[in-house]
Amino acid sequence: MSAPSPAAAPDAAARTVRTTVVLLFAAWLVDYADRLVINLVLPSLGAEFDLGRGQQGLIVSAFFLAYALCQIPGGLLADRFGARRVMGWALLAWSLFTALTGFAWSFAALLVMRFAFGAAEGVFPPAAMKALVERTTPAQRMGANGLIMSSNAIAAIVTPLAVAPLIAVFGWRSAFFSTAALGVLVYAAVRLRLPQPLAGAVADDSASSPRGLGRTLRVGVLWRFALMMFGYSVILWGLTTWIPSYLSEERGVPLASAGALLAVPALGAATATVLGGRLSDRLGGHHRKVILPSMAVAAVFLMLMAFSGSLTGFVAFGTIAVFAASLCYMPLFAVPLRGLAPAYVGVGSAVIVFGGQVGGMVAPPVMGVLADAISFEAAFAFLALGAVVAALMALLTPQDADAFRAVAGPLGGPSELASSVKESS
Repeated sequence: MSAPSPAAAPDAAARTVRTTVVLLFAAWLVDYADRLVINLVLPSLGAEFDLGRGQQGLIVSAFFLAYALCQIPGGLLADRFGARRVMGWALLAWSLFTALTGFAWSFAALLVMRFAFGAAEGVFPPAAMKALVERTTPAQRMGANGLIMSSNAIAAIVTPLAVAPLIAVFGWRSAFFSTAALGVLVYAAVRLRLPQPLAGAVADDSASSPRGLGRTLRVGVLWRFALMMFGYSVILWGLTTWIPSYLSEERGVPLASAGALLAVPALGAATATVLGGRLSDRLGGHHRKVILPSMAVAAVFLMLMAFSGSLTGFVAFGTIAVFAASLCYMPLFAVPLRGLAPAYVGVGSAVIVFGGQVGGMVAPPVMGVLADAISFEAAFAFLALGAVVAALMALLTPQDADAFRAVAGPLGGPSELASSVKESS
């Protein structure tokens, strides 16, 4: 039997990365599309169940409450049972509750269904992050993650364009049934085709013990990254939740046409997310260099958008704000993903994502109340606070993996130099 060629191992590793990126992109695309559908049907829900904007915001928040609460348990499950298995559980469960949302008969039923849906989706992000870390090298990681997470912005383009006509013809319930079916298809693909982890990438389960969990939660630097994610998510989820209703109710834009308008900032977000991942790899972390100027631009253009007198100005200013904020998504993960030990990636990344989901939980009802009590202008202006929080946390967090390891203690992994020596040996 002939020995494998020297190029065989690098080729196999490259295939592992490509296949992992494609499958995780598809899973995140469905994940994001499933949660975006609710924003498109809020006007229909308000009319059918006689709901004010504050109540509509609570429907969105019910998802984020459960999603936030399940981040850390999801990280524990991923560290204990493996990323592939937990991702499969999540995909099947959230597809089920997406379909059940289409059968909701009251405001209370909607809250229950969205809470259960959020719990099912909540265990997915840390498992997906762990799956990526196990199948990439540190030098590949943020570029690959940028491609994967661009799926969120792609979903923001595709979902309104595909779902708005569906709602117009078949009603709001059909949107949930169709996206649930997509989730089942992606589950099958992940179950059958996700590659095995790279050699030596599977860590022990010490992080999933009570002692390991307590050690993780006591590391203050992770919570500062979580606050940075909170500020980012206030902006993105505040806009995503309320722009469809604003365009319909305040500007008189039909839902199908609103879908086309929403595609413009979403395309900007997709481009910025990929670019942010590449910048993160090039800068070796140093997120302050991206986040401070980007969030300053986002804050200015959010205010211009909020008080724009024309629809064209609203969309143009909003697109610039979304592009600037989306540049920050990959950089805010770059240092923790490079600096965390493999055993703590699941729980550590869950802490950061938890901060983002709290932002998604807070922004929709606060904006709904502001829109009812004052105006949509006040509601959109509120989002500039998210940019301020994110920028402040960028100043208060380590700027590279070595600085992160110095303050993370036992959660810190080996240096990238040591990792590269190990991989080449």
